[in-house]
Amino acid sequence: MNTKLTLTIEKEVIKIAKEYAKEKGQSLSEMVENYFKFVTVNRAEIKEKQLSPKVRKLRGIIKTDDNFDYKQILTEELSKKYGI
Repeated sequence: MNTKLTLTIEKEVIKIAKEYAKEKGQSLSEMVENYFKFVTVNRAEIKEKQLSPKVRKLRGIIKTDDNFDYKQILTEELSKKYGI
């Protein structure tokens, strides 16, 4: 069941996000929903049928080493990007 959600976001951010979503063949709502699912994955187990068809198709195509630490890599890359 879908429910409406009102968000307050800067106009320029919305414009860019809409362009990005269009390039990816998604609606902005779908993109936001998938993001929320991604960031809350540890809080609630997402069932396969809850994922959008595009996410289901991509799921599992990237293989990493067992000792891959996503958070460490993300921290390092953000530090490089922002010169921290």
